[in-house]
Amino acid sequence: MTDASQPSRTAAVIPAAGRGVRMGPGAPKALRTLNGTPILVHAVRAMAASNAVTLVVVVAPPEDTASVRNLLADLVLPDRTDVLVVPGGENRQESVRLGLDALPESVTTVLVHDAARPLVPVDTVDAVVEAVRDGARAVVPALPLADTVKEVEPGPGNAPEPVVATPERSRLRAVQTPQGFDRATLVRAHGASRSPSGEGATDCAGLVERLGEPVVVVPGHEEAFKVTRPLDLVLAEAVLARRRANDGF
Repeated sequence: MTDASQPSRTAAVIPAAGRGVRMGPGAPKALRTLNGTPILVHAVRAMAASNAVTLVVVVAPPEDTASVRNLLADLVLPDRTDVLVVPGGENRQESVRLGLDALPESVTTVLVHDAARPLVPVDTVDAVVEAVRDGARAVVPALPLADTVKEVEPGPGNAPEPVVATPERSRLRAVQTPQGFDRATLVRAHGASRSPSGEGATDCAGLVERLGEPVVVVPGHEEAFKVTRPLDLVLAEAVLARRRANDGF
């Protein structure tokens, strides 16, 4: 670990303070293991793989901050990359804000990456950074949808739900992370959208949209899927096995 006051222009913030209840009882989702290594470690390595990223800020569960620092203390990363661990907040929005507060002034481009997307390829990270550096204020990687989507009127329990509309699939995208931002724009978006509940704040790009600022999409990658349920761990293990076989990963 090194002091975050060192010069840095592109930083990644990884909010990892959630419990991940859909994964079942046990450790926080980001601390569950994938191929024997915590998911969070895979996510930090994925961000550090980009030559553009020189600082990774991990926002940890407050009660687990010390153990996360210990976990990452001896992590071997490129010499250019520093890691800082800070305690998180009550919800994702507050945790991202706390991560932003920890950034040195020299950072102008910020990536916000889900700890639960541990296998995002470096080419996707670089594409997001490049788009921000080319002038975009907010950038999201995304994939076209394979399934038809129905908008419904939510009902109680498992009761049948009436279909309200069928959006045109060709105009829809499934958003991934890391999402990239001009720092000043992201800070302004969070400042304008603070709420005790953090409702509607699962997507930082959505906060920027509320400001009326443009958000652009770059191609995502199928391996940047979110590890949310036990079955996702099985898929992630298969991806890692294929990487080891094909690339010596």
